[in-house]
Amino acid sequence: MAEPETTEDEAFGITDRLVSDVLDAVGRGDGTYLSDVLDPMHAADVAHLLEQIDARDRRALLVAWPGGLEGEILSELDEELREEVIEQLAPSELADAVRDLESDDVVDLVEYLDDAQQEAVLDALDASDRVVVEQALTYPEESAGRHMQSELVRAPEHWTVGEAIDYLRSDVVLPEQFYHIILVDPRLKATGYVTLGRILSHPRDTPLRDLTEDTFRTFHVAQDVEEVAQAINHYHMITAPVIDDDERIVGVITIDDAMAFLEEEAEEDILRLAGISEGSLSDRVIATTKRRFPWLAVNLVTAIFASLVISLFEETIAGLVALAVLMPIVASMGGNAGTQSLTVAVRALATRDLTTANVWRVIKREVLVGLINGLIFAVVMGVVGVVWFGSPMLGVVIAVAMVINMVVAGLAGTVIPVVLEKLGVDPALASGAFVTTVTDVVGFFAFLGLAAMWLL
Repeated sequence: MAEPETTEDEAFGITDRLVSDVLDAVGRGDGTYLSDVLDPMHAADVAHLLEQIDARDRRALLVAWPGGLEGEILSELDEELREEVIEQLAPSELADAVRDLESDDVVDLVEYLDDAQQEAVLDALDASDRVVVEQALTYPEESAGRHMQSELVRAPEHWTVGEAIDYLRSDVVLPEQFYHIILVDPRLKATGYVTLGRILSHPRDTPLRDLTEDTFRTFHVAQDVEEVAQAINHYHMITAPVIDDDERIVGVITIDDAMAFLEEEAEEDILRLAGISEGSLSDRVIATTKRRFPWLAVNLVTAIFASLVISLFEETIAGLVALAVLMPIVASMGGNAGTQSLTVAVRALATRDLTTANVWRVIKREVLVGLINGLIFAVVMGVVGVVWFGSPMLGVVIAVAMVINMVVAGLAGTVIPVVLEKLGVDPALASGAFVTTVTDVVGFFAFLGLAAMWLL
């Protein structure tokens, strides 16, 4: 069978036609076709293909494909899907797959394995690589030490360009990819780094210390890896050297790993704002249900609380049915405004843009934005109240309630995540329920309370 043609449905090198042809080959047990198509593919494309099919087809594909999974494909898979695939591999197959991975990728795989699989992988590594992986596993889960790769290139700080080039061209084992040569003193303390481009563009007798980059800075093994990734992004670094307690260089975090981590963190924030924990399209129904149920339960409790506020004004609503028609508008507008402020605040906290120095300025801005938008929509809803129900005072009530709720929404959407962050609670995970409760309660109370005073 000929290799499928690329179509407009292509996603990261994967087309609907390709997926269909692969599944047909799996059904026929055509291992030759699978090898011809999948073996040349990039690891990320194979991983994406595995994510497009269901669990039964994945199992069948892994059995029918003679080439089998390589470590790079495993490292590209979504975390939960990776666990599912690893369970299907014998320990020896898993060990063969990860043998050629960089140390940070091996650590990322090993930390989620059971004892038997973990031991099989460690046994497959060279003694020196095993020591590196075991040492990385002793660091906290979200630390730089856990996520760094130990493969790097060091050179004495007194070397010249010529000495560095001769060293690189010798039979020394080099990392598969690297961007800097890190300069060290006799105690292996990092003193600077030089890009390969600057080395190749200068005469052989040029001292390496004369070519060091001004972006150089080091990070401790215990430092939060998110902080390291943000520093890499902020200072436009390519390599972040990681040091131990004695300030000796022990590894690096590179820009590709940092950007992948920041992307993962941004995705987590988006999901948490919706009350959803990590997951993927390949997750099973039960697992997805379990993750979503707790936050739906929280939302139910907050909705009941808002309903209790409404119940305080039963007589008011009974006396003027129009209030029941207009109530959801006030609450909905406040909720949307609060979500807008909340999203801005949570993202700014995650990127360290929102700090103690500018928090009051940001709060003031969001409150003023809420006030201005509230005034504009108050006029609109005031007119709607008059035209729809023929009551000027009803228009005034909904207009004033709209202004109050929009201002409170801007305030709550900014203050609540800041306070939660100060208390050590993830603002992306917990803020949504609080902001929704505040806007609903304030919206209902303001609207119905003003109606009780002014209309009845």
